[in-house]
Amino acid sequence: MESGLDDRQRAILAFETEWPRHSGAKEEAIRVQLALEPARYYQLLAHLVEDPDAQAYAPLLIGRLRRLREARSSRRARLLR
Repeated sequence: MESGLDDRQRAILAFETEWPRHSGAKEEAIRVQLALEPARYYQLLAHLVEDPDAQAYAPLLIGRLRRLREARSSRRARLLR
């Protein structure tokens, strides 16, 4: 099945599946395994959350990431009230 994602995008999704929590160890692994700075990794991951090809390729992961994003957004909105 052709996903429409490139190798780096698939590697990011695979990595996020293995390292779901944000931590210092994860950031070092991002640098070593993906040759990316953590800030860039998270930018690319945020774009993937909106990508229909990523949704088709990794529906459970993308669904989890969307739920986490919505929960953070709701918390921020409550704090600003």
